[in-house]
Amino acid sequence: MPEVNFPAVGAAAVAAFVASGVWYGVFGSRLKDLGASTESRPTALLLPVELARSLVMATVLAGLASVSGIAGVPGALVLGLALWFGFPVVLLAGSVFHENVPWRLAALHAGDWLVKLTVVSAVIGFWR
Repeated sequence: MPEVNFPAVGAAAVAAFVASGVWYGVFGSRLKDLGASTESRPTALLLPVELARSLVMATVLAGLASVSGIAGVPGALVLGLALWFGFPVVLLAGSVFHENVPWRLAALHAGDWLVKLTVVSAVIGFWR
């Protein structure tokens, strides 16, 4: 059973939420220009949904770091980068190829995932 430091997971989830908010605060105005739906979800749901998503991602990353024996920031960052290439990049490339999502839109979202996974990896690695 993996050892998961739940305070680190909570801190990493909050850090990912904040980092993603900053990312889209800087680049979010480009979403409509790049073909993203501008239909907004209820604001009351934004915070709990995004925090829950970040919490799940941070928990999975912490569990993978644990079962892989990764301790420290450098190893955790390598894991985060590998996960970024293996999952969000691959999934977003599929959406570009199969669903004609504009590649710049996919790149914008991939950048958000890179930031989130890097931040979560650094926090988890620091506390392992």
